[in-house]
Amino acid sequence: MMPTAMKIILSLLGSYLVGSIPFGLIVVWVARRQDVRRIGSGRTGGTNVMRAAGWLAGVITAVLDVLKGVAAGWIARALMPENPWVLVASAVLAVMGHNYSAFLVEKREQGGIRFKGGAGGATAFGGAMAIWPPIWMYVLPVGVLVYFLVGYASVTTISVAVVTTVVFAIRALRGESTWVYVLYGIAVLGVVLYALRPNLERLRRGTERAVGLRAYLQKRRQQQSGHSVNSGNQNATPQ
Repeated sequence: MMPTAMKIILSLLGSYLVGSIPFGLIVVWVARRQDVRRIGSGRTGGTNVMRAAGWLAGVITAVLDVLKGVAAGWIARALMPENPWVLVASAVLAVMGHNYSAFLVEKREQGGIRFKGGAGGATAFGGAMAIWPPIWMYVLPVGVLVYFLVGYASVTTISVAVVTTVVFAIRALRGESTWVYVLYGIAVLGVVLYALRPNLERLRRGTERAVGLRAYLQKRRQQQSGHSVNSGNQNATPQ
């Protein structure tokens, strides 16, 4: 029989390695023969994949990234059933693996190494579903609304962790689940906020790239502005 310590190590390590699988890198390479790390934000998540290879590639990547979080929960429950601490730690490590992949290690120009990856929203969503599957009914609608109406992918990623924390806190207050699950939400919120530091700075400056309805309206304004300028030039009296 496998010792408990070994089961915990296998669950944590296995979850991190599963989270480290760079699906975004693979999808973009298959679709376009390009390295997604050299495009846009350089992240391997669904949003940057969408910029690099289109919406279908982005959706496929997002689904696969969600499944990484789900897989971490499956590993934890298989090795350490009914242990919420191991379940939570494994799900968090899957998100860490996604953001800092063991398979995407690069040398820094100034020396040392760094681990590339994504921002963690999709994998955090998968980890939340691994803990309590019905949470998708809360996280997904809010995430979709934030993405299309608020119009920033970074804020959408943050909303996943925030809604997860709130839902697990409400369930804990009602006595429907353990407070340990609230720690999952808090932990992944910290992880995604740390990963999104550049995005938060761009949000502060008002230079963050828009998505959804915001991006559409910005494009329309630019087109109308360009049309007005062209019309003005055509109607101008020659000197």
